[in-house]
Amino acid sequence: MQTPDDLHYSSDHEWARSSGDTVRVGITDYAQDALGDVVFVDLPKVGSAVSVGGSIGEVESTKSVSEIYAPVAGTVSAVNDRLSSAPELVNGDPYGEGWICEIATTGSGDFDALLDAAGYRALTNS
Repeated sequence: MQTPDDLHYSSDHEWARSSGDTVRVGITDYAQDALGDVVFVDLPKVGSAVSVGGSIGEVESTKSVSEIYAPVAGTVSAVNDRLSSAPELVNGDPYGEGWICEIATTGSGDFDALLDAAGYRALTNS
């Protein structure tokens, strides 16, 4: 499983990449592998307020449906509309083209409270 060192991770298997006050969010390689072939992604609405741990959407696979949880609080500022017609991007490139949304944060320190890559590897190996 890939666990890029430049990302932060939630214990719910979301990854987060910070760029200033914006955090790009997706599901981890571990999560997409556990789900199997992704067939549908329910994206959050741009402009919606989200809180840490709050549901922001769902990923449906041939095996199950799984919630996507916000790793940081803020406002959804962008979504990956490509997933509407190509949900398989979540499987093929979870850390790139398969991103879910971007959240404009309030600078509350939520991002820094997430797991680093070593912490996430420890979580998934236990």
